[in-house]
Amino acid sequence: MHPLLPWLARRPLRHLHAVGAFLGWVAYLGSPSYRRRLKANAALAGVGAQERRASVGEAGKLLMELPRLWLRPAGVTINDPVRWAGAEFVQQALDAGHGLVLLTPHLGSFEVAAQAYAERFGEQQPISVLYRPARQAWLRELEETARARPNLATAPANLAGVRQLMRALRQGQTLGMLPDQVPPQGLGVWAPFFGETAYTMTLAPKLAQQSGAAVLTIFAERLPQGGGYAVRVAPLTDPLPPREGLTEDGWLSAAAAAINRSMEALIAQRPEQYLWGYHRYKHPRSLEGAS
Repeated sequence: MHPLLPWLARRPLRHLHAVGAFLGWVAYLGSPSYRRRLKANAALAGVGAQERRASVGEAGKLLMELPRLWLRPAGVTINDPVRWAGAEFVQQALDAGHGLVLLTPHLGSFEVAAQAYAERFGEQQPISVLYRPARQAWLRELEETARARPNLATAPANLAGVRQLMRALRQGQTLGMLPDQVPPQGLGVWAPFFGETAYTMTLAPKLAQQSGAAVLTIFAERLPQGGGYAVRVAPLTDPLPPREGLTEDGWLSAAAAAINRSMEALIAQRPEQYLWGYHRYKHPRSLEGAS
C-alpha cells in the first residue's frame, strides 16, 4: 500500500473533495479519449453543459473519498454524516423475508451505499456486493480487504462470484449490484440505455425472479462542502415485467430494458454525479472461469 493512502484517509472529507475535483479536471484535460467518451455519453442523455462540467469534478471526488471509506478500522462507522430517505422500503423488504436486491448505478458514492446499508441493516440481513476486481495486484488486494466489512461481503464479477451471490440469496441475504456495469459475455443482453444499445446484466432480474426477492434502487448522493451523504432508496420506476407469456430470452430483454429505464430515472435526479466517462457502451469481455 502506498504510504500516502493512510494519510489521505485521515483528511477531512471537504479537503479530499476539493483535491478530487481538481484531479478530475486534470484527468479530463489530459485524456482526449476520456473527454470524448464523457461528452458523448452525456450528450446521449441530454445532459446540459453545466451539469456535464460539474460531473468532471464529481468523478475526482469519488476517487479521493475512497481512502477515507476503505482504510478506517473495521467496526468503525462511516466517518461522515449519513442521512436516509426511503429506509422504510428496505425495512419492508427485509420484514417480508424473501431476500432483497439493491441496484445502484455509477451515481454518487456507490461505495457509501453498500457500507451504509451494512451499518444500518446488516445485523438483520447481511449484504453481498458484486464488484469488478482491479487489474493491478496491489489495488485488487486493497479492494478485497477494505471492502469486506462487518455484514458486508464482496463477490467478484465472474462465475465464482455469481455462485456466491446465488448462495447468499438462498440464505436470505441482500445483494448489491451496479446494473449499468458491463457484465461478462453471457451474463447480459443488449438493451436501450439513454437511446443507445448497451450490454446490460441479466443477473439481477434472474435472481429476483427465482427467489421472489424485492428489487429496490439505492444511491448515495454526495452532499456539498464535505457535508456527508444522503442515501436514497426507492422502488424501481419501471417494475420488472410479468414472466407469463414471454420466452426466457424475451423476458430477460424486457427486464433489462425496465431496469435501464429505472436507472435513467435515478440518474436524472443528480446527473452531475454520474460517471459519464464510464465506458458503458463497450463490448463485453469473456466470462472468467467459464471453462
